Amino acid sequence: MTAADDTPCEAWAEVEPEAARKLLVAAVAAFAERGYHATTTRDIAGRAGMSPAALYIHYKTKEELLHRISRIGHVRALEVLSTAAESGGTPGERLAEAVRSFVRWHAGRHDTARVVQYELDALAPEHRAEIVELRRASDAVIREILREGVESGEFDVPDVPGTTLAVLSLCIDVARWFNVRGARTPDEVGALYADLVLRMVSAPALRQAPVAQKK
Repeated sequence: MTAADDTPCEAWAEVEPEAARKLLVAAVAAFAERGYHATTTRDIAGRAGMSPAALYIHYKTKEELLHRISRIGHVRALEVLSTAAESGGTPGERLAEAVRSFVRWHAGRHDTARVVQYELDALAPEHRAEIVELRRASDAVIREILREGVESGEFDVPDVPGTTLAVLSLCIDVARWFNVRGARTPDEVGALYADLVLRMVSAPALRQAPVAQKK
């Protein structure tokens, strides 16, 4: 996966009709750049080339837009994580693949991921509760791999819940700083973080060679 696998509209192809999709794409860009609270519905409509009134035809409120972005983004991120975790192999191999894939998603879709991961508190209580459940599902994926690794003797992890939080936090934070003009590609960041996490859980036999620093 690269930082430009597809165009923004293609990434949200399931959203119909086209006008609703354009508004959603515009909202992602605006929220990622300015933050949810500093963005107005006029900002979003303007980016989509529409009038403010047109936005309310498809979304009742700005929060409804955020909720849809957050739900789709969390579902996709969970799918990426779960597919990688079910790829087979030892716990170390599965953990490495899960981290690689999760990090690649957060780097390759960094604008979406920034909104999805860092605007949670702007959601209405019922919407926030729904998203929290999706986040708990991601937590469960990593926690289960760590538990299996500990039981097999492959991992040395005294605190599985705490280490799960550390691993997910490390992956998610990529969305905050990743820059497509930076020194590393999403694939390279994914490989680097997979190696770091394996070192964290003490799986030396499965460590990859560190990714060389680009200058």
